[in-house]
Amino acid sequence: MVTELILPAMAETIYMVVLSLFFSAAIGVPLGLLLVVTGQGHLLPKASLNLILTAVINISRSVPFIIMMVAVVPFTRLMVGSTIGTTAAIVPLSLSAIPFVARVTESAIREVDTGLIEAALSMGASPGQVVRRVLISEALPGLVRGLTLTAINLIGYSTMAGVLGGGGLGNLAIRFGYQRRETAILTATIIALIVLVQLVQGLGNKLVAKLSR
Repeated sequence: MVTELILPAMAETIYMVVLSLFFSAAIGVPLGLLLVVTGQGHLLPKASLNLILTAVINISRSVPFIIMMVAVVPFTRLMVGSTIGTTAAIVPLSLSAIPFVARVTESAIREVDTGLIEAALSMGASPGQVVRRVLISEALPGLVRGLTLTAINLIGYSTMAGVLGGGGLGNLAIRFGYQRRETAILTATIIALIVLVQLVQGLGNKLVAKLSR
């Protein structure tokens, strides 16, 4: 019985995390890049835009995930037609991860040697070419490291989503482990979460090592 409950819940958690990571990266990485290149003395300095981006990201990061889930209920309903279930949980999961991805992207980009940027510009490269061929290329190991951390955080957030009917391992732990006091299922849920985190971290470490060669 434990396996019959754990495997579908684990699949739901993976579904939520993978899609949330995809959407948060699709928006967060470009935001992080913009945050860097529009900074003073960089490729495309835009003080007003940089100030707005910084404020939006900082405010978004300040909102706890549980509050985020409740606050974006109308937007979630608009996007997926429901506020309950694994698909609905993807909306607040993605929104909560976007500012985090933006910041880890910013951190990875800022680690790129400025000498490489100056060399590319001196050879006639456009700002767009510098972004693609220098910034992203050189920062890729750091980006993968940051996205790995984001995925692990999303696993944790997904369990909180389960408290509000988001499905996955968190929902299973609440319904059976807490409400019905079935210790075996609660223990299995914890083990499944540990396994997921270790798999994600291991995969991330391998990718970073490969990209760093």
